Amino acid sequence: MRPLRVAAVLAFALFAPPSFADDADFARSKKCLNCHALDQKLVGPAFRAVAARYANDRDAEARLAKKIRQGGAGAWGVVPMPANTEVDAAESQRLAHWVLTQK
Repeated sequence: MRPLRVAAVLAFALFAPPSFADDADFARSKKCLNCHALDQKLVGPAFRAVAARYANDRDAEARLAKKIRQGGAGAWGVVPMPANTEVDAAESQRLAHWVLTQK
């Protein structure tokens, strides 16, 4: 490999955004799994419970994406969900989509 190619590969590896093996790893990296689990209630509801509640709601993905970014309270009890400022709009859409596919 030419030195210039090696440098380009190294630069990409150092400065490229991290890739995640799957959406569960992505959710873990965004700290979602600190309060939620796939199939049991922790601080917040299980992801499967969220998917079941919103299964027939065509606006659920957008609403959940907004709640991921801005936080919310009252939908699942008295413990509020804090805003996740580490998540941008595209990331929250990806997370909401993944949560809603949990069955």
